[in-house]
Amino acid sequence: MQKRKKTQNITFVLLGIMGDLSRRKLLPALYQLEVAGLLSEDISVVGVARERLQPDTFVELVTQALSQHVSEPVQAAAVKRLLARMQYVALDLHEVKAYAALKQALGSCHTAIYYCAIPSSVYAAVCQGLAAHGLIRPQSRLVIEKPIGADLVSAQAINASISDFFTEQQTYRIDHYLGKETVQNLICLRFANPILAHLWDNRCIEHVQITLAEAVGVENRGNYFDQAGQMRDMVQNHLLQILTLFAMDPPVDLQADHIRDEKVKVMKALRPMSAHDLSANAVLGQYQAGVIENQPCAGYLEDVQQPSSRTDTFVALKLFIDNWRWAGVPFYVRSGKRMQQKRTEIVIYFKESPCNLYRNVMDTLPQNKLTIRLQPDEGIDIQMLNKVAGLDDQFQLAASKLDMRLNQSEYRPSPRVADAYERLILEVIKGHQALFVRKDEIEIAWQWIDQIMAAWQQSQHPPKPYPAGSSGPLAASTLLAQDGRAWHE
Repeated sequence: MQKRKKTQNITFVLLGIMGDLSRRKLLPALYQLEVAGLLSEDISVVGVARERLQPDTFVELVTQALSQHVSEPVQAAAVKRLLARMQYVALDLHEVKAYAALKQALGSCHTAIYYCAIPSSVYAAVCQGLAAHGLIRPQSRLVIEKPIGADLVSAQAINASISDFFTEQQTYRIDHYLGKETVQNLICLRFANPILAHLWDNRCIEHVQITLAEAVGVENRGNYFDQAGQMRDMVQNHLLQILTLFAMDPPVDLQADHIRDEKVKVMKALRPMSAHDLSANAVLGQYQAGVIENQPCAGYLEDVQQPSSRTDTFVALKLFIDNWRWAGVPFYVRSGKRMQQKRTEIVIYFKESPCNLYRNVMDTLPQNKLTIRLQPDEGIDIQMLNKVAGLDDQFQLAASKLDMRLNQSEYRPSPRVADAYERLILEVIKGHQALFVRKDEIEIAWQWIDQIMAAWQQSQHPPKPYPAGSSGPLAASTLLAQDGRAWHE
């Protein structure tokens, strides 16, 4: 356990503490920070929900959530310490007068962090209730979750409703992928290693593939997902965030806004995709019944009980970043549900040598490729060619991998991989914004996604079917095959 550091009397207000996100992610994250000794003694937690609960019932529900969603056996002493920080306030978030109870609970708190684990439709009411009771101060912070809108117009409306009360410096928009250790390592990999930095452009890279595959289906989010689809649920945020971190130019320094400035430049350079481009550069699919890990899985239409739904559960795109660094380099990206396995990775294919000195042995040399595995087996490997050892006259080349696994002890002092929410909560407490998404990032991403979805709706094409447990629709393979390439599997 680390030595606890003093902060400035911070109260972490968890709005929606009885909800699914709080139970599955936020309460376990707070518990793990407690175990690690990373919560200062003067940090308190106020849980807010509509239900009226007796103190014993609240304690029981929190303990139950930890028992269900912490992967290892919970430590009773740590649970006791966490509960000692906590109190519960029952209030209707839509009722302005009800916030008086929250004001009383906060007391003389110096810094309040309002974490909105609630639907975005309630954000405006929360801001109004807090403001009416003088609970928004210069040092206050607001944390909001995706989805931030369903398109550009709704995202702008949400951002406007917040900015009337909280400045951009007070607002922390969560994309939990940015809290993953290996996603953060992208910046370090690129800018702390000159050997790679000099290769990171269109002079050396032929094409890039990004895969964000999920084995799960829509789970208990069927109503939401059928309105959103994979493009809005995963591509607009997680996938584009990974893309911008990969493709951005070096920031002036590692300050939050300087990093986000460079990410915005990448988004602005994304080539628009018209209805004509859509047929050649995009594939939208929908999973059907299949088998994953020897377990039968229902199709999407059965999962959501909407027999005529055209909602996409798979997206593959061929996109271009029209700037000096990446001009002419195709980026093939894909994201889907009910795929063969959970996997997030970036694969960089380097250009072939202009002259093959080994053409008498091999007509075409296999490309060097660098694979960045973000999950589940975090690591980096590079495929290179070497001579097969031996004394015979037949000179042979073979492709070999240099593999660095980030879960090995020399790269990770603790065997447990911290959940993204642990890092993100800690960064909010510290007041660091580099791992959070800025307003203009959200809106530019929606602007780019909206024109694709408008073209998709206009086409009236049904999504391409693919069996659960596969790599996606056949058309997604054709997307690369027409360029003489194939997905990295």
